[in-house]
Amino acid sequence: MTQKLKQIIVHIGLPRIIIAGFLLVIFITAYITDMSVPQLITDSLVRVGMNGILVLAMVPTISCGVGLNFGLPLGVLSGLVGALISMERGLAGFPGLFAAIGFAVPIAVVVGYLYALLLESVKGQEMMVGTYVGFSAVAVMCIFWLMAPFKNPELIWAIGGKGLRFTLTLGNHFGKVLNNFAVFKLFGVKISGGLLGFFLLFCLLIYLFYKTKLGIAMVAAGANPVFARSAGIDVRHMKAVGVILSTVLAAIGIIVYAQSYGFLQLYMAPLMMAFPAVAAILIGGASLQKATISNVIIGTVLFQTLLTTALPVTSRVIQGDISEVARLIISNGMILYALTRSTGGQ
Repeated sequence: MTQKLKQIIVHIGLPRIIIAGFLLVIFITAYITDMSVPQLITDSLVRVGMNGILVLAMVPTISCGVGLNFGLPLGVLSGLVGALISMERGLAGFPGLFAAIGFAVPIAVVVGYLYALLLESVKGQEMMVGTYVGFSAVAVMCIFWLMAPFKNPELIWAIGGKGLRFTLTLGNHFGKVLNNFAVFKLFGVKISGGLLGFFLLFCLLIYLFYKTKLGIAMVAAGANPVFARSAGIDVRHMKAVGVILSTVLAAIGIIVYAQSYGFLQLYMAPLMMAFPAVAAILIGGASLQKATISNVIIGTVLFQTLLTTALPVTSRVIQGDISEVARLIISNGMILYALTRSTGGQ
């Protein structure tokens, strides 16, 4: 029995068991203190849908052998530019959302290709270089936001008429269009079919991509570059495909995130976007060499549910907020834990 229990713990992973147990305690505490458990679950599901595609963006770079994509802000910035172009043209609703994605994807492809060229020249240091490239890009784009040739009064500063505002509301454009689509209730829990369905659709598309010849070749190149070369696979090309795909997913992910949030935040806001996504996929059981769609879904659900429920419950029990402290401990702790494991976060 003890041996079987150990096998179960190893299979599921001790970090996931601890976090799931902590979540269970939070929900029990919420029920005891007369808080609305269905409302907590509703809010958690919204956060899962908001952040899911950003977490999914980690899968291609892990699979192709580059590792965790700490350069995620490059894709985020591409998505922000696409969203701004859509807003500048006055597009709203689903046309505005899909136009934003349509504008963002070509930008993300170009940025992803240039990023892949850079990573190719720093083999073995991709994660460290990616972190500083992301930070640098966010800082450089602060200059762009001030000089960008946008004319829509909703986007620019009222005084001076030049430069984009820090926070832009999406209420008149494509704010919450996915959140408000195909909404239904189940046991008192409000579920957004549009938001969660959009996330699961991309999970399915990436899953199907890895069943194609290109996807299989990319995984092979990441798992064993020497074998892949002997099989005639261009490892450098496969890594470039993985980085570009990750950048595109990040661009789409930030647009979904922004429409759910209801605002677009510029300047230094994208600086730390990679770290919650990295932490979530590691919590889901991914390693530095392997990541699956199930890792994305499990990690996003655990991480975002914990962050969403910790604030109201701890505020009710104790007169204080430890959610930010818990977020920092869990996210950075999981990143550190995974980086010390060559085979992943078990």
